[in-house]
Amino acid sequence: MGIIERFTGILRAASKKSFHRVSAIIVAAGSGSRMGEQNVTKQFMPLCGIPVVIRSALAFEKSDYIDEIVIVAKEDEISKYQPLLNKYGIKKVSSVVKGGQTRQDSVMNGMEAISAKSDFVAIHDGARPLVTQEIIKSVILNAYKFKAASAAAPSKDTPKMISENHFIEKTVERDKLWLMQTPQIFHADLYRAALLNAVEKKFEGTDDCTLAEFAGFPVKVVDCGYENIKITTPVDIKIAEAILTERKKENDK
Repeated sequence: MGIIERFTGILRAASKKSFHRVSAIIVAAGSGSRMGEQNVTKQFMPLCGIPVVIRSALAFEKSDYIDEIVIVAKEDEISKYQPLLNKYGIKKVSSVVKGGQTRQDSVMNGMEAISAKSDFVAIHDGARPLVTQEIIKSVILNAYKFKAASAAAPSKDTPKMISENHFIEKTVERDKLWLMQTPQIFHADLYRAALLNAVEKKFEGTDDCTLAEFAGFPVKVVDCGYENIKITTPVDIKIAEAILTERKKENDK
């Protein structure tokens, strides 16, 4: 029996009821190697005075749609979290768990830590600190309807496929290309099925939607604009600070 057939009954039953319990997994176990020489990993770099990962956690803390937060962290950084959670009044975090060798392993560790009562799981990069409550709500409501949904934005540039020697091979149709973001939100059983399928077939995905795709599950794409950037290089900190400054001006009006 295939992976979809094994869970069709579960998902059919899921469509007949409304869900309100959502666990968020914030993945913050990366090394941030592309940030250059830094005294701290990117998740703890200050962004307008608040660590990057804490800004991510605050958005989920304040969301009425999130019941629980699990943070997946580097083992040597786990002890840093509780003082910061206390400082910023983050109370939904049920546990901070150790990351794995890959992002996929880290999410699996997070899945093992979420409540068994959770109907949906929202997986978010700790390095996307500009996520808003509006984005979280929009993706969750789509996940309720379609069982799997992801924040994304349409490509603004013309993408090209290139050769190994960096010569253009062909132009890819821009209108059909979207840049995936997080949160990526799934019915919990659907995501467990996708994870199990990946483990059984020794498949490693670059994001969580890839696992769902690989298992044959459709994922709804939700346009969440261009501000939900990921902190990957030093220039991203400057861009994020500029966005936060503009948001503050708008809120102060």
